Amino acid sequence: MRALRLMAVLAHPDDESLGVGGTLAKYASEGVHIFLLTATRGDGGRYRGYRADDPQHPGPAALARIREMELRAAASVLGVTELALLEYRDQHLDRADPHEIVPRIAGHLRRLRPDVVVTFGPDGAYGHPDHIAISQFTTAAIVAAAGDGPGIGTSQPGAPPHAVAKLYYIAWPTSTWGAYQAAFRKLVSAVDGIERQATPWPEWAITTVIDTRACWSTVWRAISCHESQVAAYERLRELSAGQHEALWGCQSFYRAFSTVNGGRARETDLFEGIRA
Repeated sequence: MRALRLMAVLAHPDDESLGVGGTLAKYASEGVHIFLLTATRGDGGRYRGYRADDPQHPGPAALARIREMELRAAASVLGVTELALLEYRDQHLDRADPHEIVPRIAGHLRRLRPDVVVTFGPDGAYGHPDHIAISQFTTAAIVAAAGDGPGIGTSQPGAPPHAVAKLYYIAWPTSTWGAYQAAFRKLVSAVDGIERQATPWPEWAITTVIDTRACWSTVWRAISCHESQVAAYERLRELSAGQHEALWGCQSFYRAFSTVNGGRARETDLFEGIRA
């Protein structure tokens, strides 16, 4: 039988570890083929806590190379089958041309033919514009990939249409955000002079909770690969094994659509309705 396929489409290096690392590691350990598509190389971020204008910062181009290496290392730890980068500018993803990026993502969907796709929700986790953008572009690309328009994407022109069976958005409830921000830091995004911060999903809206307790140590090893971001993760190094398990022990999602199942019963498997 054809192996099940899961694809994560995310914005930055480290989103795969901090956002869905437990889910990727769990399914990889079960033999699911895991594909990761990352939109930027993280060139707009800090380096070990230093801002871009600090002499200790290596500069955007060097940081992009560093963070790509870290991403590849983390993806290997998580068991990712294939990693691809779109190489858009960090902090500028919401300004990408949809006539370009949507067909590019759709091309990867047609080539890799995942059963399930996960990405950020429309809230961007804490209002981050890049996260919101990749959510919108990914959702649009799933529609485009299922259509009969020829030549979508450049990786495999003429690949036949592909209909993704299920799309999930990352959907953290109050309990997860509380544990994450207590151990990590409060995540905020200042956009157009307005501070945005995490807005937890209500429990009733969460359709799917994945048990990832067995994978917490793998997640932590993947997070540790992102050495350039070590200043932000420093508090995580002080956590006990029990605290790490509580933090990475389950991951919550909102089922944006499914062509194979439905209803109010909470899922415990992203492939519910697909598995034979």
